[in-house]
Amino acid sequence: MGAVGLGCMPMSWAYNTSQQRGDRSVRTVHAALDAGVQLLDTADMYGPFTNELLVGRALKGRRSEAFLSTKCGLLVGDQHIVANGRPGYVRRACDASLRRLQTDVIDLYQLHRADPEVPVEETWGAMADLVTAGKVRALGLCAVGARAGRGPGARMHDGTIRQLERMQQVFPVSAVQAELSVWSPQALEDLLPWCAARGVGVLAAMPLGNGYLTGTLKPGQGFEPDDPRARHPRFTAEMMAANQPVVAGLRRIAERHGATPAQVALAWVLRQGRHVVPVPGAKREEWAVENAGAAGLALTDGDLAEIAGLPRARGSWD
Repeated sequence: MGAVGLGCMPMSWAYNTSQQRGDRSVRTVHAALDAGVQLLDTADMYGPFTNELLVGRALKGRRSEAFLSTKCGLLVGDQHIVANGRPGYVRRACDASLRRLQTDVIDLYQLHRADPEVPVEETWGAMADLVTAGKVRALGLCAVGARAGRGPGARMHDGTIRQLERMQQVFPVSAVQAELSVWSPQALEDLLPWCAARGVGVLAAMPLGNGYLTGTLKPGQGFEPDDPRARHPRFTAEMMAANQPVVAGLRRIAERHGATPAQVALAWVLRQGRHVVPVPGAKREEWAVENAGAAGLALTDGDLAEIAGLPRARGSWD
């Protein structure tokens, strides 16, 4: 059975910003490490920059316990986010991340998004130079958001796979981060098989469906204005109500195992392959510990069949 990672983004970016507390977030990272979590995932754009500072502070004296992943390639403005894949920027971004994280080396450096104005080979080549320089150990691509820009009839990750094949010609891709959960399983169709065939790891982003699969959110409850779920097509009151059978199914399985719906959702992701690591976000110690406990939950073939038989999740993009 694999392990569960920790997505640090909610600690200082998006998702209920009024509830974000630096000291509590540091305790959450420590609780996750104590519970056996190793992978910590952040990015320079979260905050921006404050999330890396927080993770660096949390890892002071405990750096050897963590596999540290961060990202570059996106710049945050007042009302917009733009990609920057210019080689000079990539080098500067890495040095800045190293300073904020208070470390000499980043275990996994991910390209957050490819810059449409820069050939991906140039960006990836600059990132490969960072490995040669000893500043980075491995490279990855963050493919979250692959749904955008799909042509009619195309599978969700067709464009990502074409991009990965170009990048592989320059330097090996060690990991791909993409959305994967009980209610968003599309990566199973093409991306996971592509990665498995090439020994590429998969970081499963949003494995708890942005919190919905925990069973703690109620239809019509509302979200803070700067919370992305306030504009997400699956978090309207209508869609949250329509997708309750998905959570109900997870809850039935959880009750049989003495677990929580969140742990069942994460255990399902872990069953998708030894190369798959779910990376749920968490702001609180108890959530980080609960999520880590999913690594010890052994779903049966019957459980998996029951999950496969749950209604397909609905959203305004359907």
